Amino acid sequence: MVTWGRVLLGAVLLLAGCAAADPATTPASGPAATPAAPPSVRATTGCASRVETGSLPDWADEGFHGDTRMPHVFGARGDIVAVLFTHPLAQVRTDGSTNKILWVSRPVSTSPATYSPATLVITATLDGTDTRVTHEVAGGPGPSIIDMPSAGCWHLDLRWGGRTDTMDLVYAERKP
Repeated sequence: MVTWGRVLLGAVLLLAGCAAADPATTPASGPAATPAAPPSVRATTGCASRVETGSLPDWADEGFHGDTRMPHVFGARGDIVAVLFTHPLAQVRTDGSTNKILWVSRPVSTSPATYSPATLVITATLDGTDTRVTHEVAGGPGPSIIDMPSAGCWHLDLRWGGRTDTMDLVYAERKP
């Protein structure tokens, strides 16, 4: 009887430990459930968007072949994803690379006759400042080079084809 009591006590303790798991480490089921950056990162950078490193969602992997694990950031609403071809993004790049970002919009159910590509307008504000820049991606979400004038956390307001979303991107000071 003593042995069963120890087994039962061990099982209860194991289950209690599982129930107390940190929600930031619990796997997410999709972009809407993607957790924000851990509190320690938010406190130091002000950034809420987290760079994911897993596979792109099915709706965003068109044109990719094989493994689609790439650094990417989901918009807060989950309507757009920024696929980062260079990570980390940097204000100054001395290695010849660029801050290439592929913007992929979640498809909407609309007939092709009513759909017309629109410019993706990115209004970026440096966290904690009044510094604001605007970038445009002609033709709507697609490939772009997005450079920022200073390092830090940039809050992006994204507008395209009557849709909106937001995200934060961190630009490092320098990439050697």
